[in-house]
Amino acid sequence: MNGVVHDEIGPSRVLHLYDPGTPFHAWLVIDNTARGPALGGVRIRPDVDVLEVARLARTMTFKSAIADLPLGGGKAGIAYDPRAGNIEKIVRRFARLIADICDYIPGPDMGSNETTMTWIRQETGRAVGLPYEQGGLPLDQLGATGYGLAVCAEVACRQAGLPLRGARVAIQGFGNVGSAAARFLDERGAIIVAISDRQGTAHSAGGIDLQAALAARQRGDNPVTAAGGELLECDALFGLPCDILIPAATADVIRADNQQLIRAKLILEGANIPATLEAERALAARNVLVVPDFIANAGGLIMAEAEHRGASEKQAFAAIEDKLRANTERILTLSRDRQQLPRQTAEQLARERVLAAMA
Repeated sequence: MNGVVHDEIGPSRVLHLYDPGTPFHAWLVIDNTARGPALGGVRIRPDVDVLEVARLARTMTFKSAIADLPLGGGKAGIAYDPRAGNIEKIVRRFARLIADICDYIPGPDMGSNETTMTWIRQETGRAVGLPYEQGGLPLDQLGATGYGLAVCAEVACRQAGLPLRGARVAIQGFGNVGSAAARFLDERGAIIVAISDRQGTAHSAGGIDLQAALAARQRGDNPVTAAGGELLECDALFGLPCDILIPAATADVIRADNQQLIRAKLILEGANIPATLEAERALAARNVLVVPDFIANAGGLIMAEAEHRGASEKQAFAAIEDKLRANTERILTLSRDRQQLPRQTAEQLARERVLAAMA
């Protein structure tokens, strides 16, 4: 009825939440809990819908399984502009509506952060990605997902025969994930040649002014204009010459109709579901290596699980390092040996683990 596709894994529950007094629409999808409670972010965007939330929930199921975490997969989406007024009222009302769904653990996502998680925890008693003052590990502040992308890049570059030091990197989306990835890749000697956000794209063949862009973002200013270089349209980033492309914004930005523009040798999916399967197939046919989202961007989930079990920040970063390095190596090696897309190999392994837990 809602267009969500069910299979042998799930989703087990699809909930449509509506509060006429606020008003807002929201969705919660519990995909699978065979391996543990469903941990997943709360996405707050005006255009989020149930199909997007369901796809993201499945990604979380597979991400947890591939990382061998004692978690299932779920996701929530609130159809609201987080920059509009009354956001605290909206989030608290949403939290009260999911308070009795105890096998779902909320975390930060697009449009939400550690403050949002504090409100949710106050209403439900559970959340991850909390600020230090609440005893949490603030995933975005620490750059957990970006750190994982940098670790993944080290392994994937070796597989692609590409030196990471000196590699030219273009990053679509300069939010919590993209900015952290830029910082950690810069520390490893990569050259950030382009960044983009809603305002446009900054490009410099010799490298943008990354420190200026990071400082501008910290101040709340526009990082793209601060980065220097040539100012281009948002979508121009995909056609720029680079070695590594990191889509770190929204879903389905790389499609069959625009993948031919991409000139990168390696794509690390920093966002969830940023490329369609058709696009990944076409890119593979052009010998572009694509590391799928639930491998490349698992750093945030690994840190969230570490916070949930009471691990320290040092232990969380060590877990990201160990799991991302091992998982990337395993999936890329297996996919090469099996002559499959990395996504196909990873999904097969994840599905086997989930089905074994269900059995």
